[in-house]
Amino acid sequence: MLTDQEQKILSCCDALFDETLELTENLVRAYSVLGQEQSAQAVMDDWYRKENFNVTHVPLTETALSFGDDTDHLENTAHVGDKDQANNSAENTIARRLNRSNISSYSASASRYNVIATLNEGASGPHLVFNGHLDVVPAEPNKLWSRPPWEPWRDEHGWLYGRGAGDMKAGIAAMCMAVKAVRQAGVEIYHPVTLQTVIEEECTGHGALACVNAGHTGDFVLIPEPFGAHIISGQVGVLWFRINLNGVPTHVLDTSAGTNAIEVVITLFNGLKALETEINAAPRHPLFKEIDKPFNLNLGRINGGDWASSVPAYASVEGRIGFPPGIAVDDIKARVKACVEDQASKLGAGISNLEVVFHGFCSEGVEVDLDDNGVRLLGQCHQDLTGEAVTTKPLTCTTDLRAYKVHGGINGTCYGPIAENFHGVDERVDIESIRHVLKTYALFLSRWGANASHDR
Repeated sequence: MLTDQEQKILSCCDALFDETLELTENLVRAYSVLGQEQSAQAVMDDWYRKENFNVTHVPLTETALSFGDDTDHLENTAHVGDKDQANNSAENTIARRLNRSNISSYSASASRYNVIATLNEGASGPHLVFNGHLDVVPAEPNKLWSRPPWEPWRDEHGWLYGRGAGDMKAGIAAMCMAVKAVRQAGVEIYHPVTLQTVIEEECTGHGALACVNAGHTGDFVLIPEPFGAHIISGQVGVLWFRINLNGVPTHVLDTSAGTNAIEVVITLFNGLKALETEINAAPRHPLFKEIDKPFNLNLGRINGGDWASSVPAYASVEGRIGFPPGIAVDDIKARVKACVEDQASKLGAGISNLEVVFHGFCSEGVEVDLDDNGVRLLGQCHQDLTGEAVTTKPLTCTTDLRAYKVHGGINGTCYGPIAENFHGVDERVDIESIRHVLKTYALFLSRWGANASHDR
């Protein structure tokens, strides 16, 4: 049941909804791909200060990231075969060219930072954290979009378009306006509240991890990822990898005299499909028992060769593989490396400098404690607004929830708007679903401080 005070909060949410959409659109205009996130962070920094939050920055420095297995921003390389052979200077020149897409090297930089906004820092009471990521994946090729992806637009069917509109700038706007709505309704917030806008969620998770390492945790975290009005019950582990190798270059007048590095590296990647099948065929984790194939292998990038009439001398592929909670990252690394080694042993001579590089995500799976008071409170807020019990669902991808659950030791969940085509063309978010998240979060916040029996 909703009290008169809660009805007033919901009315303030409606009054602030145009501002919520305006903030979403301003964030979409700040096209925040990897390494270019600070214009979006500036939008949030200005908004937080205007609303009288205490604002601090948490940079992605090596010190900030020196915490746990997830924080090694340098590549972890497993060399296969004769390491002395890899020391040849000419071959190292080729190897350096293979490393030109090293995403993780962006991490350690004081000029790239997360923005933390706090209320009642140091006060007693249960500490609530709202977290959202501002980084987006690239929108290329832009010509496939109906309009430029950094120019937000709305259609007559109630959708707001633009890269990052769904994943997850609308959710960030909703979580921020939820706090403003509660304050605007005249409801005092006495307990600590933190709003975090972070970077590198799409490639390493180092943004949220730096916040945790800097002590910016709490008792419960809410993340408005765009998976709809469900309580997320858990998520898979994710490992990124790159396979590098050299072949034997030659003129195409006799291709048999060489070894085509591109063909070989694709063969080695295809060999990993057996590992994908094996992981999915194992006794299924209870969270994922209703999903046909939750742990997916993906070939995301390929690079190699210099000339159409030369057998290519070098090649690399980058991929991603998922795995269930409860399996250690090191175990999956070992299985990927062993699978590549096994395939390589069947190819004979002609390849050298074969290596498996682990970069970007090396993320554990997560299982949410659904009996936690915060989770139950969120479910009650959902039911009071919709008249229906909330549903739960697991994710076959990863989110920054991992940083708080695994490394911060606190529970939380994702609950957000409805979005489509995120990571695809014409990404869009359902406008009314933003309103719903705004109201649910505002109701949750107003009840959070009054819920004295938090069992943490």
